[in-house]
Amino acid sequence: MPYDRGNTDRGKPSAGAVAKPHSLSLSERRRLRVSGVEEMERFDEREIAMRTSGGELFIGGEELSVGRLDLDAGEVDILGLVSSLRYEDAAASGGFWSRLFS
Repeated sequence: MPYDRGNTDRGKPSAGAVAKPHSLSLSERRRLRVSGVEEMERFDEREIAMRTSGGELFIGGEELSVGRLDLDAGEVDILGLVSSLRYEDAAASGGFWSRLFS
């Protein structure tokens, strides 16, 4: 039986990890709670990008900030004016070169 060292790859789930359920809860366009978060990729006051169990999620808006981040629980709270939510499938988010050579 192979040895599984668990979650050792900088926030990426191990091969045996079970994906957490993904959901969104938006309140008054000012507070967004996201579950099923696997990795925060980048954020600034106009866009936040994260990998979720539902695909790559991009949140656009104004004065965005991360209010609470708990990657062990797979949850994040986003504060600020949310103007857009966009998903990309993992296969489509590989970048120009990976799409060119696939």
